[in-house]
Amino acid sequence: MPAFLETERLALRPFADADAERLFALDDDPEVMRFINGGKPADRATIQARSLPRLRHAYPCVGAPGYWAAEERATGSFLGWFEFRPLDERSAAVVELGYRLHQAAWGKGYATEGSRALISKGFTALGVERITANAMAVNARSRRVMEKAGMVFRRHFTGDWPEAIAGSEHGEVEYELTRAAWEQTSRRTR
Repeated sequence: MPAFLETERLALRPFADADAERLFALDDDPEVMRFINGGKPADRATIQARSLPRLRHAYPCVGAPGYWAAEERATGSFLGWFEFRPLDERSAAVVELGYRLHQAAWGKGYATEGSRALISKGFTALGVERITANAMAVNARSRRVMEKAGMVFRRHFTGDWPEAIAGSEHGEVEYELTRAAWEQTSRRTR
């Protein structure tokens, strides 16, 4: 399957039906899911019926899905996924950035590398004006990735969690990056 985007070490490609087992293994890891659902076990039927269709959904405003399977270019190993999803089906002006990677990929810079590449593609080729990303306030690793990708803290908020998980009492944070701020930073680093 052709890649949507390649970096030095990553290939981001659309999801396929064959990815169901890979997604199950990712979502079945309690540490990977710690800040998502408290680490509950995954359900194969839910992955097949709900998760995979959501990850494959194409957004008309960009003519592409909003989620990308991440593979290591050198080995083809499935590392997880990246989200770069328009918040409005009809407009690519504001997109949400996210990532979920296997523990084996943590601490190796993959999340930052993929995020930076998506940010660049969004601002240079997709008509994006603002990128937003959210995480639980206590998720220091995810927050660090956002910062290393050039995003800045915007606000702290509390959401309605259907079921409280450890750390949710501290709320969530939102980071953002605008096209103008990205262009200004890009000019300084050239």
